[in-house]
Amino acid sequence: MSMEKQQMRSSRKEKESREAQLLELLKKTEPADKEYMEKAKNRWDSLCKPLGSFGKLEEAVVRTAGIQRTLRPAIDRPAVLIMAADNGVVEEGVSQSKSEVTAQVLENMGQGISAVCILAEEIHAEVYPVNIGMLSEGKQERIINVPVRKGTGNIVDGPAMTREEAAEAILTGIRMVEKMLRRGKNLIITGEMGIGNTTTSSAIVSVFLKEAPEAVTGRGAGLSTEGLKKKCEVIQRAVERNRPDPEDVLDVLSKVGGLDIAGMTGCFIGGALFHVPVLIDGFISSVAAYCAVRLNPNCRDYMFATHCSAEPAGKRILDALELEPFLYADMRMGEGTGAAAAYPVLQAGFAAYRMLPSFEGGKVEPYKHLK
Repeated sequence: MSMEKQQMRSSRKEKESREAQLLELLKKTEPADKEYMEKAKNRWDSLCKPLGSFGKLEEAVVRTAGIQRTLRPAIDRPAVLIMAADNGVVEEGVSQSKSEVTAQVLENMGQGISAVCILAEEIHAEVYPVNIGMLSEGKQERIINVPVRKGTGNIVDGPAMTREEAAEAILTGIRMVEKMLRRGKNLIITGEMGIGNTTTSSAIVSVFLKEAPEAVTGRGAGLSTEGLKKKCEVIQRAVERNRPDPEDVLDVLSKVGGLDIAGMTGCFIGGALFHVPVLIDGFISSVAAYCAVRLNPNCRDYMFATHCSAEPAGKRILDALELEPFLYADMRMGEGTGAAAAYPVLQAGFAAYRMLPSFEGGKVEPYKHLK
């Protein structure tokens, strides 16, 4: 056998092992610990307040106790992970902006001057911009350059990427979560940057939910009515051209998805693997969360919906995840901004859980669960 053929076979095996590696990791995920959740719920019921009066915040603390396997859950060391990639479908004119904007905004994130950086500073979170598939290398020193490939293909002409590349992008997201844990972080806020990624997200939702593009596609960063119509037509053509299998997540991601979405999918899987809560941001982030749950339902226990995107399919994909957000603020900024904005609300629940006295300490007669 020639050296060239040996190298090709070796390369093929290496690529194939990425999916196998991902499948092995998925087998290792476990649900949140129900015993700790029950104990945390009992603690809430012992505190000096009406039963269940903190609503979703109580549920979040209880679930985090099960995630972190402790009765003293905490989310006080958040990290904002931004997955950035370019999408070939931009060639079809589905966005007001050109692909160059992806790299520029990531540079702004590296400098700390983008929208999410401003919000992150308010909540004392560090922002980690990750180049997982931009057309160009990130130059700012804070950018983590781990590109799977330089941009994706135009989904109208064929698959966005190979199946192996989709698996590698997911694995990259998992590695980033592990990296954050080594830095002492106990909460992941997901974010993205990628011109054209509302198109790929809507294409994924159209396939998974078996909906027409018109029902799940919005104006993104600000398309005209004519531009929106064109965007829907592009998605329809991409789905017809690639015929992604809705029962196969990697097939869908590789054919009509993006590297940013695949990377965030890995972040949600990483949460389940390393027992860390992960916040869903808006529409694009929730699509990645849905991909993670389709790969392994255990991942759902580790994710929290922070707000409902104003994109048309924002509520639909959260309903598919069976998650209810903390906020309805009609946001559609992306970058992790919605999750960062909701973080103080979530943190308030943890403060109450940690600091409220018991009924006895507050000298109040305990409430009882009534039938």
